[in-house]
Amino acid sequence: MKIEEVAWDAPDAVLLRARQRAEIAEVYGTTESEPGPPPTAADMVAFFVAYDAEGTAVGCGGLRGLDGATGEVKRMYVAPDARGTGAAARVLGAIEEWARGRGWTRLRLETGDRQPAAVRFYTRSGYVRIPNFGAYEGCADSLCFERLL
Repeated sequence: MKIEEVAWDAPDAVLLRARQRAEIAEVYGTTESEPGPPPTAADMVAFFVAYDAEGTAVGCGGLRGLDGATGEVKRMYVAPDARGTGAAARVLGAIEEWARGRGWTRLRLETGDRQPAAVRFYTRSGYVRIPNFGAYEGCADSLCFERLL
């Protein structure tokens, strides 16, 4: 498996994010399930895509800067047929390495209350539950996590 930093608008990144949003819409029964401001090319500082041995894009994740020391993990996704391959851990590792390399000291993220697999993954990856932050404050469906780097 290979992890590459790509542009926000790279075709594989766009495709994977569209698949992620479609899956979230199915889980929540609406396309209006974004509790905070959606990420854009203007506010994402890094975006990564995981490629399998055949060169197929199978997972992605990005990073939004919150302040000089904190980032927010956004748009983590692994295609269903690639789950369990380590793609998510490799993408998250690339995000964390990128953040550490810039002197950032913590990463935060939000996931939904109907995503138990995501909660398990982040908890296994060293993220701990925190009070909802920023745009997620007061969002009953949001679960927020943080990891000190």
